[in-house]
Amino acid sequence: MSSYVLGFQDVDRADRALVGGKGANLAELSRLDGIRVPAGFCVTTEAYRRVMAAAPALDGLLDRLARLRVEDRAELRKLSGEIRRVVEALAMPDDIRAEISAALARLGAADAYAVRSSATAEDLPGASFAGQQDTVLNVRGTDAILAQIGKCWASLFTERAVIYRMQHAIDHRDVFLAVVVQKMIAAQAAGILFTADPVTANRKVLSIDAGFGLGEALVSGRVNPDTYKVRDGTIVDKRIATKTVALYAVAEGGTLVRELAPAQQTAQVLADAQILALARLGRTIETHFGCPQDIEWCLADDTLSIVQSRPITTLYPIPGAQEDVDDARSDAEPHVYISVAHQQMMTDAMKPLGISVWQLTAARPMFAGGGRLFVDVAPDLASPARRNILVNVLGKSDPLIRDALMTVLAREGFLPPAPAEQPGASPANRTPGPAPASFETLADYDPSIVGELIRRSQSSLDALQREIQRRSGPDLLDFILEDIRQLKQRLADPQSFGVIMTGMNASSWLNETMLAWLGEKNVADTLSHSAPNNVTSEMGLALLDVADVIRPFPQVVAYLEQAAGDNV
Repeated sequence: MSSYVLGFQDVDRADRALVGGKGANLAELSRLDGIRVPAGFCVTTEAYRRVMAAAPALDGLLDRLARLRVEDRAELRKLSGEIRRVVEALAMPDDIRAEISAALARLGAADAYAVRSSATAEDLPGASFAGQQDTVLNVRGTDAILAQIGKCWASLFTERAVIYRMQHAIDHRDVFLAVVVQKMIAAQAAGILFTADPVTANRKVLSIDAGFGLGEALVSGRVNPDTYKVRDGTIVDKRIATKTVALYAVAEGGTLVRELAPAQQTAQVLADAQILALARLGRTIETHFGCPQDIEWCLADDTLSIVQSRPITTLYPIPGAQEDVDDARSDAEPHVYISVAHQQMMTDAMKPLGISVWQLTAARPMFAGGGRLFVDVAPDLASPARRNILVNVLGKSDPLIRDALMTVLAREGFLPPAPAEQPGASPANRTPGPAPASFETLADYDPSIVGELIRRSQSSLDALQREIQRRSGPDLLDFILEDIRQLKQRLADPQSFGVIMTGMNASSWLNETMLAWLGEKNVADTLSHSAPNNVTSEMGLALLDVADVIRPFPQVVAYLEQAAGDNV
């Protein structure tokens, strides 16, 4: 075959640029043992590029499209419609028509086919583009299939697809469309299988939506499906919906919506054995692709077929899942991740450099996920000795985290008993160090120790500045990395930890006592604003000084009122 038409046997995951996300994934699945994928081929992006190159008018239209914003909905609707009309009117070159016709003849030109769009920017781990280009079911006849391929090309410029690309900062000229042509399955039932529950984000629970007839009725929202949940090979939940209609293929081509008989409307679509068989297929596919999958399936003559699989893009990433850390434990163990930045009121995603510095200086392992840092507190919760300390300390800074931890603790059997601990061992990494319970005994309650700690830190900073000024290039980077290791030791200093814990306990006592005595909330928080060396207050006061300086300049004020993010 040429570069215009490729059979599934000629394609693998590396050919996404030629056959799009859907085509590449289906070709991969067609070679997996135990997975049935209807036979088919891909009309590649090379065919699309050649046809588009014959329409010079598109350049001007795409230039106009690039100047629009997402908010310009009326103009976007008008312009995207104009582009689709231009594309649909383009003639398919004779040699491309001949190759497609030959591929159909090899598979069976008289058979019915599904014609599916497959864009190069779809079914990606970070963006699915699901349902944005056309899929046409039960197409019969070579001429009809060729016509639908042209409509699929045009569907790259539906209003929805255009807006989605704009929202994801993807240039319209950087996306190309392949078309998957597959043998049609006249399904008695069809639906979607999520290998992780999309509602609860539980990766151990598979969720299956199932309806009678073709899956398009379910995908388009015309049918309320049955929903089945499977965990560890057991059906844990079944919700049987009332299904009034179903979409079926008709012999002459096309589809027809039919009303279901009253008894069928409330019948369970899949038998229990079929539910479990589908769940096993889902786990096989998930294992192959290495991430949770959104899978479209269909059932005909008691045989399950897969017609699409793509990553689920709505799940929050598991912290540390992509990291290679020495102390990473088996995924079979429970993990309870707490956001580090939320404790500091930093809710936005961090930049990679900030994440790296935090991970290098942390006293216990920190795991990145979604641009944020987390610590795994499961070992602390499993230990009766450390559990109350953790819940109390975190609860003082964030009651919602305390409530979440209490919910985890109430989940029977989730946390295994903690192994025997060595005295003086850190719970996070089992290395010698101060255990949380020993902080009070290590603290020197003489307030003068605070001044000494500050002087010690300032002296260290002065020495650091002198060293940095006399270094450059790789030597400077090596020095910074070594200094970060020393900083980690300083941050874990037992005396400093003791002072911090003493301050937190004093603030909590003051807040609780003043609330009981005077009915005033957060007294300690108010008092701390005026305490010396409070960097948060100092930054706020410095910003107030800046505001005083710029207030007489209305142009500067107007700019700052409109600026956002890194532009401020």
